[in-house]
Order: sequence, then structure tokens, then C-alpha cells
Amino acid sequence: MYFIMSINNVTRCLRFLIVLHLMTASLASAQPVTADPVTLLRTAIDLACAATTQADLDAMAQRLSHASRLEQHLNINGSGWQRRFVVPDGRLIVERIAPHGYLHHISIRYDVTDGNRPVLLAMANFTCTIHTARRLTYDERGNPTWIEHLDAAFNPTGEREPLNPPVPVRQDPGGVSVALVDTGINYLLPAINARLARDPAGRLLGYDYWEMDRQPFDAHPVRSAFFPGRHGTQTASLLLAEAPIVRLLPYRYPRPNMNRMAVLVEDAALHGVKLMNLSLVSRSHEEWLPFYKAARRHPDILFIVAAGNEGDNIDLHPVYPAALPLENMITVTSATASGHLAPGVNWGPHRVDLMAQAEEVLVTDFEGHSRFVSGSSYATVRVTALAACLLADHPTWRAPELKAALFARAQPAAEAGQVAQGFLPHPLPIEHGVCKAQRPASGI
Repeated sequence: MYFIMSINNVTRCLRFLIVLHLMTASLASAQPVTADPVTLLRTAIDLACAATTQADLDAMAQRLSHASRLEQHLNINGSGWQRRFVVPDGRLIVERIAPHGYLHHISIRYDVTDGNRPVLLAMANFTCTIHTARRLTYDERGNPTWIEHLDAAFNPTGEREPLNPPVPVRQDPGGVSVALVDTGINYLLPAINARLARDPAGRLLGYDYWEMDRQPFDAHPVRSAFFPGRHGTQTASLLLAEAPIVRLLPYRYPRPNMNRMAVLVEDAALHGVKLMNLSLVSRSHEEWLPFYKAARRHPDILFIVAAGNEGDNIDLHPVYPAALPLENMITVTSATASGHLAPGVNWGPHRVDLMAQAEEVLVTDFEGHSRFVSGSSYATVRVTALAACLLADHPTWRAPELKAALFARAQPAAEAGQVAQGFLPHPLPIEHGVCKAQRPASGI
């Protein structure tokens, strides 16, 4: 078996070397290609495969288009390079990863100049074969609407991922109003859609403060517009599973302009929210100041926030909003079932209040599938769920009473000096009152 595999590997390597030689031989002599985005991507992949010398890199701009020019060149930790080319009506971002000189993969992205919007992506393997291609479409306001999957010839496969679909109309479910500030939610999932807060006309309460519309769909494109992160659906599913009396107001946080956090808080307060979950963390104190000022104006609202997952003492290296000096805020980190600090999460004997068991908890992901997750985001949600159940049993309680009741339920942590108040064990003590009567047997 080993001998047969070795022969196959040798054959494959020889085939690749022949292709590489042919591409390299034609690199300098070939004529520039047209500015058609698909043609540019195909050509850029061929050129990046063949670009093994500085001369090859220098020839890339001439080959990509008559009017192209090199805008930026970056080396990536000795494992490859990234080049950005200005081409007619857009920009090409070419990345070649070749650790120890062996080609691993190539990715090419085309952005249109108008708004610097990503439009096309192609990824190729070490044989320069395209294995992934995607196209982004936009609405008239410039917000992304679909991720369209393409085949190796850049033809649509028929598979599309929504990025900003309409919210299905439904009646208000009633219950305890809780705001969830996250990356948005997949409100197309029936179990989540059923618990969303509505106005008398059945329209969703909550808002997308990222794109400034009433469709806070779960999509976080910072890492990649073509492979957006999906976080809010998972936190929402856990909240609704543990506190089925929640009437959820989903907010997509305003990463493009964090000043909007003040408007977000005011909107939630206007709709009677007394609990807000923020499983968000950043290092910038300045960008959280609008939230801080708005939260201080509403001392009756309890803000429950995540400590983060960097394995750091945030007393010494603060993260936000966790480190903000708010009396009406609780900061939460994750613990194991035995009350030990979970691996890789943040802590701090002064700035982190509670540990809650949130390692390998079951949630529903963006696709509607069950999966296990861990970390301070989910510990925060579990404390919010407990607070919602307490609020259901004590409707007149506000932030001070809820905070005191949560702290009173904390037990000593397995190791002292990591959090201020202690540990909320698993299962969290929510099996009482309204939550006990309504909690489904198998979660959401």
C-alpha cells in the first residue's frame, strides 16, 4: 500500500511540475488579458501558481491588465505573500501560501472600486485546481444579499446563502423581553422565529445597526465576506432553550460605527427591555463609550456581558464592555462542571463577577443543526437565561434586585482569586416557577 501511494504521489508531482514549467515559460511573453473579472481571476491563479521568482512577481501586473498596477505587497510570516493590484473598475487581492517553498493554496478576490465591495472569490489547491468559487450580490443600498456558490468554471451551482432575507411575519409570543446584541440571528429557523418580539402588525422588534435596517440576519463578514461568521443564532438558541419564556429582541451590533450602540440601548429601553445580553468583546475602550453613557442612563436595565476567550486577566489587560465600571452590569466567564476556570477564557478577581458552566453545551447552529460549543459567550447566555427566569417570577425586579439574586446563588469557585462572586454550577438553578413549567424537554 505504501509503495502504490508513493508512485501516485510521484506521478502527481511530475504532472504539476510540467504544468508549472509551461506556465512559467509563457509568463513573460504572453499578452495582457482583458479586464473581465472572471478572466482576471483565472489568469491570476495561473500566474500565482507560476510566480516562484521575483521576476515572475514583477511580471504579474503587466499580465493581468494593460491598466493594472501593484498597490501593495506583503510577505506572510515567511509562508507566502499577498499582492494587491489595482485593475480597471476594481482591485485584485492575490494570496499565495507556500510554507517551506511548497505550494499549499492560492486565493484570489476581486473587489469593485465603487464602495470597495468584494464581488468574486476563487480558491485553488496545490495543483492549481479551483476547488471553491463564490460571488456576492448586493441590493440597491449596497448591502450584501446573497453568497452564490460557483463551480470551477464560475458557473452558478444553484446553491445560495442568504445574507439579508425578509423577516417572516408572526404574532408576538409574549413573555419576558430580553435584548440579544450579537451578530444577528437566523430568523428563518422556525423555533427562533416563534419567540421573536413583534409589534401589533407582526413586524420584528429589534434592529440591524450594522446595515441599518430591520433585518438583523446572522452574518459577521469581518473575517471573510464570502465565509461570514455565524454566532448570534447559537447564543439565541441557548437562551431560548434555557428560558423558554423569553420574548427576544435581536440586535445586530454596529461594527461599522459603534456610536450607534447608544441608539441601540435607547431602542431596547423604549420597548421595555430590562435584560440585555452582550456576548461581545474588544480591546477598544473608546468605541464602547457611547454604550457606557447610554447604559448609565438606564440603571433599571441589567447588562450581562462576556469576559472573552483570550486566557487573560482582564484586571490587568482590560477588554470591553466587560471592564466598564457599570453598577448595572455583570461580567461572566466560563467554567467546567467542577467549578474550575475553563481553558482559554478570560478571568479577573475584580472585573469578572461570575463563572458559569458553559463547556460543551448544546446549541442550534445557523443551519439548524445541533452542536456543542464552549466559552464565555455561552456562559453569559446561561446567566441571562437564569435572570430571565427570575424576572418572570418577580416581574417588579430590576437590575439591582436581579444582580443581587444572581450573586446570592453563586457558590465558591474551585480556585480562589479568579472571579469576584463565585461559580454558578451545572445545571443552572432555573428549574423553578414559570421556566420549569414551560421548558421543553429537548431544548430548542
